[in-house]
Amino acid sequence: MPERPPSQGHTPWPGGPGGDPLADPAPTAAPAAAPGGRRAARRARAAEGAGRRRDARRDAAGSTPAGRRAARRARAAEAAGPARARARARVVKGIAAAAAVAAGCMLLLRGSEALGELGKTGGIAGISGLGGDRRGPAPAGAVDAPDPGRVLQIVAHPDDDLYFMNPDLRYSIAAGHPVTTVYLTAGEADGINATEGRQSTTAPNKPAYAEARQNGIRAAYAKMATGDRTSAWKRTVAPTKGGGQAEVDVLVAKPEVNLVWLQLREAGTVYDSAPDSLHGLWDGKIPALGAQLSSATPVKQRFSYSKDQVVRTLVGVLEQYGPTTVRAQDPTPGRFPDTRKYTDHQDHFYGARFVQAALAAYAKDVDAKDRPHFAVQNYLGYVNGSLPSALDPDEAKEKLDILGTYAWLDKQNHCGSDAGCGDLKVADHPAGNGWTSTVNYARGTGTSWLTSDKDHGLGAFKVLDGQVALWHRSGPIGAWSGPRLLPGTGMDPGVATVTLPDGRIAVFGTRTSFGARPAEYRREVVYGVQKGPGAQEFGDWQSLGTPETADENWTSDISAPAVAVDGSGQLAAYVRDGAGSLRGRVQSANGGWGPWTSYGGSDLHGTPVTATDGAGRRMVFAATTKSVVGWVQPAPGAPLGRATPTGLPDTTLPLTAEGREGGVRLWFRKPGSGNVRTALVTGEGGLKVNHLTDLGGLQGFGSVTASGHVLAGRSAGGLLGSGLGPGRPWERSPLMFVGAPSSTTTGRNLVSLAVVGLDARLYVTSSADDADAHLAPWLPVGPRNAGR
Repeated sequence: MPERPPSQGHTPWPGGPGGDPLADPAPTAAPAAAPGGRRAARRARAAEGAGRRRDARRDAAGSTPAGRRAARRARAAEAAGPARARARARVVKGIAAAAAVAAGCMLLLRGSEALGELGKTGGIAGISGLGGDRRGPAPAGAVDAPDPGRVLQIVAHPDDDLYFMNPDLRYSIAAGHPVTTVYLTAGEADGINATEGRQSTTAPNKPAYAEARQNGIRAAYAKMATGDRTSAWKRTVAPTKGGGQAEVDVLVAKPEVNLVWLQLREAGTVYDSAPDSLHGLWDGKIPALGAQLSSATPVKQRFSYSKDQVVRTLVGVLEQYGPTTVRAQDPTPGRFPDTRKYTDHQDHFYGARFVQAALAAYAKDVDAKDRPHFAVQNYLGYVNGSLPSALDPDEAKEKLDILGTYAWLDKQNHCGSDAGCGDLKVADHPAGNGWTSTVNYARGTGTSWLTSDKDHGLGAFKVLDGQVALWHRSGPIGAWSGPRLLPGTGMDPGVATVTLPDGRIAVFGTRTSFGARPAEYRREVVYGVQKGPGAQEFGDWQSLGTPETADENWTSDISAPAVAVDGSGQLAAYVRDGAGSLRGRVQSANGGWGPWTSYGGSDLHGTPVTATDGAGRRMVFAATTKSVVGWVQPAPGAPLGRATPTGLPDTTLPLTAEGREGGVRLWFRKPGSGNVRTALVTGEGGLKVNHLTDLGGLQGFGSVTASGHVLAGRSAGGLLGSGLGPGRPWERSPLMFVGAPSSTTTGRNLVSLAVVGLDARLYVTSSADDADAHLAPWLPVGPRNAGR
């Protein structure tokens, strides 16, 4: 989180928000006669003393035209007579306060378009080619109607999407978003489609097994989209930009749901050397990788792809579908410290590297005027099985049911194929290694990307098109601008911001570069600094390097940086390294940086978080598979102390930290539940955890952002859920979004909250930092992100 002054007077959520955590109330804009309005009126009457009345009127009304008009009416009422003035002043004061809040919320986002009902656009039902023909114009509609966003998923094997991207996949389909999934390989394995007890007596047939897996995928998607696994598909052939052909399947009942099969050969082994694979092709061990066509595919042309042709093929798919959200697997999954084996399938992460290369080429070669901006979300793979479960039982059951459809558990020939209607290899264990009970993002889990400056302006920083995008609002009521892409490409999803002692904002992230040789694949920590407080210009990206000496060692598996300034003004950046320990660099007074220092710890996962307590001491926290580990400075300016167990129970991966109440407060999720938990950690005399509290919630998973009285995170169904204080039920917004939400306090009594939707567009809301406040309606910033 960016460093913010500890909020000493605010007690966050003592005892939780109350109410039924499963409740699904309506969106949160409050009518004038809402209970919060009546309570505000009672507070106004209680503040009737002359001095408080004048101060409150001046504060509430002085900054907006509506407030000033209300204040003038209040002064006129006072001149009409004491009794009448008091009566009218009470009413007018309530109106003035409401007008000021409403006007402030509208001016906060002035120049943005109103968020109407999320529309729907169709899929691409008549593709003639993947690369030559451009995506057609969006369906006719209101000029300012929000684009619901187009999702493109690219995975190595049939079932990777079901195991590692669900429930996000199901949420997107259920919401009507156009969804296309691209499968790089045929997933033919050894060609044996049988349960464990019958594999030794079943003859291998790779084309048939590849077809059976395709049939299982089509059944699973049809069930998610229509409720009927037998819903019909139209299977066609499309030429690719790489010179081969792809099978393109369109769900007839829901043509916005597409499947694209590239049908390259898979490695056939998780860890062992397999030159004839995506890994071998990436490393130059083979000049081209051939296709493995399924037995019933309409593709009849035999082909093979060089490394460049795979990239060009994916660029053609991107051009055709024009996605605003791209989902991919983790390109840097790491190795197990003891065996040094990859923590994920080599097809998964080398496939993800091909996706990275294709996205970089697409962003560079296709003019931004001819395509929409796009955001990227990466997902963890096999390692999910060793992490605490992120999904509540209902969500886990839904995910398992879809895998059951793919696995063809009933063995009924509903698809009419001799190859079979699903993947019997997984029928004995459709949950995999606990994969159906969880989901985790590999990147983009930080919640500090929205920040405020000393003039109460706002800046939002997210990665679009491989560059850091900036949306900016000058002052408390200025107009929003953006997105403006800061110079510099190769940026990975997920950035962190921090406010420096001189008021400038620094932005930190990681950057991936591709060298001429495979060994030159490199991921490094970089940062850029605002040229002046409140400015929209930033200096060039500066590299802090990486604690990893070579990609081969740990597959460049470093986390996004966590950054904070301590009470002495000293800036530090921390990452989790590939060995699962904490590393960091500290800036000296002359602006230089010390070396990467090891701070110990083991079994760390995800991205660490850091914040500063009331005494100016920097604290750092990281999740393990069983608990949370912490570090604290003994004093501002001192080196970070040793790794210390916090004694907290196991948590799901993403942590959020903010300095408040004299210490640092943590927020995280309860495994197998989705409920939000919080604990205050103090650093005097060493780390001490106080008051672990369960705050309830609307299930869901992933990061939680916290500012003032506002909590927000992904709820069940994929929509943003928010909690606004003790005794208040959690509420859902109509927005689906990429990565993590972010929030910040602005001025003395306003909380701003932001997400980037699946349309890669910024959406912002705000609320008074008050226990009875409501969120203003969500408003989009900038133009529609529809491309051509």
